[in-house]
Amino acid sequence: QDGDLKFSLDSVKKLKELMDGNRHINPRMMVPMASYSPCQEKHLPEEFRPVCKREDAAMIFRRLSLAAEDDLCEICANAACAGCF
Repeated sequence: QDGDLKFSLDSVKKLKELMDGNRHINPRMMVPMASYSPCQEKHLPEEFRPVCKREDAAMIFRRLSLAAEDDLCEICANAACAGCF
């Protein structure tokens, strides 16, 4: 969950994979996280498409990606996880 937006844990994990994978393609061509948008990814889960239309999309994606780190969502250690209800 990010504010009033809710996403499935599986989709958030997929988002994190996309974002992490994009950073490690080529060290010389690394894309700074601030300028990268997963909206261009063809494998972006459909539930994130409305977020792409928002001005704060980059921040939302970054927060969701951080929430999925180390599988903390699995044990409800992160307040941004919606799977804890």
